[in-house]
Amino acid sequence: MAFFIVLDYICVMQRHFSFIIPVYNRPNEIQELLESFARLKTTIDFEIVIVEDGSTVTSKAAVERYQPQLNISYYFKANSGPGDSRNYGMQHAKGNYFIILDSDCILPENYLNEVNKALNKNRWIVLVVLIMLTTLLLIYKRR
Repeated sequence: MAFFIVLDYICVMQRHFSFIIPVYNRPNEIQELLESFARLKTTIDFEIVIVEDGSTVTSKAAVERYQPQLNISYYFKANSGPGDSRNYGMQHAKGNYFIILDSDCILPENYLNEVNKALNKNRWIVLVVLIMLTTLLLIYKRR
């Protein structure tokens, strides 16, 4: 029973969202996406992790423009594709909830509030997923 109480606590604990964004040669898209982040109406804690995947036209200038007002981490790595770049970003993220975006997304100003509200409303789903993941981890460790 204590296990379920702990999992229930995890479902409602303070969330820190990490937005993972792989990008390849799309500085204008990153500029627009970061502008939409700057317009978010939220008090929820979040970070932005941008992984430049070997671009020849980088997004560094756009990132630097928004770093004073947004919590952005910027990484440049050799080109290996979007999947590997997402994984790289998650390895460097500090949050406890990951949201993966493409560089061409534009966020509505209430996006993060709505995500958080849905997680709170459907926390039993999160609880079931955590139980399933924990069970799979235990099975995997026994092998």
